[in-house]
Amino acid sequence: MITKQEALALQAATGPDLHALCNQAAYIRDYQFGHTLTYSPKVFIPLTNMCRDVCGYCTFYKTPDSGQANLMTPDQVLATVRQGEALNCREALFSLGEKPEQKYTYAQEKLAQLGYRSTLHYLHDMAEQVLENSSLLPHVNPGTLTKAELSWLKPVAASMGMMLESTSYRLLKKGGAHHACPDKVPKVRLKTLEAAGELDIPFTTGILIGIGESWEERIDSLFAINDLHMQYGHIQEVIVQNFRAKAGTPMAGCQEPDLDDMRRTLAIARLILHPSISLQAPPNLEEHYGSYISAGINDWGGISPVTKDFINPERAWPQISSLQAACQGLGYELNERLTVYPQYLKKPERYLAGNLSQLIGSRAALSGHQPLQSI
Repeated sequence: MITKQEALALQAATGPDLHALCNQAAYIRDYQFGHTLTYSPKVFIPLTNMCRDVCGYCTFYKTPDSGQANLMTPDQVLATVRQGEALNCREALFSLGEKPEQKYTYAQEKLAQLGYRSTLHYLHDMAEQVLENSSLLPHVNPGTLTKAELSWLKPVAASMGMMLESTSYRLLKKGGAHHACPDKVPKVRLKTLEAAGELDIPFTTGILIGIGESWEERIDSLFAINDLHMQYGHIQEVIVQNFRAKAGTPMAGCQEPDLDDMRRTLAIARLILHPSISLQAPPNLEEHYGSYISAGINDWGGISPVTKDFINPERAWPQISSLQAACQGLGYELNERLTVYPQYLKKPERYLAGNLSQLIGSRAALSGHQPLQSI
């Protein structure tokens, strides 16, 4: 495992030094995961695009004044799920803005029309509907949550997630990427990650690079994630996501991380994180995503044949055949996986609440996969 000082010294690694760093990361990946990379066939369910946060890089959130604010109806959710089923998807990824009803009367009214007082209550019931009426497994990504809220959601979600993004408090200052974002306060997000660990919830998190954080803050974020995993063992995957500038946002003119920066960060992440943690990078945010393989990733995340990436709608998912070709060209296989990873399926009494264990087993069998061999 690399130390913080060693990681800091590699900030400018390039050329042969970067190549050697990536080789180290790839060696760890190969030892832990073999020559197999994975992805999750999914549908993306943007339950609501309203949010009380106003991140400087985001085009996902819409205000009621924009005329584009939306709350999906139950029929729309299940219609999307049915489309996914028809194309052999296995994950229903619920992504949504954080607590919009606490900021907008419009959000309160839309929820009330459906019989709910909060977005979280609506999410719970929609995830439950997916479990009861489809073969897909819900992965929920509602942002910061209390321990009680996480416990309540656990029986209806095979896994959960929340991007840490950064432990930098500078980003909360005026002009920073997280200014006026109450849910992006690092201690609040870390508290959610810790509570998920206390509850043994298979959890996804990650960092967003290029939003104004320093290299040291990037390193600190990765160590903070790993420290929590070493205490609780619940971090199933870490995403390293590169900022992409979007027109119409305050950060539209900001510089994006280049390919070397992503490779450097991925390799450092692989060296910092416990080897059991899956390392993921989204392939639709980088034209030369095949280079990520040599930097130590073992997973591509969720790929949808049905829905676009609503967070980055301008970036189309790659074809599975293209991903497969990129993997095979470097000597790796590409396999599907479930939204919850095998090490957690081996201990269902600890990590899966309610009837999730039984449902996962039956659905894996129906799809022709054995649950513990799905990645």
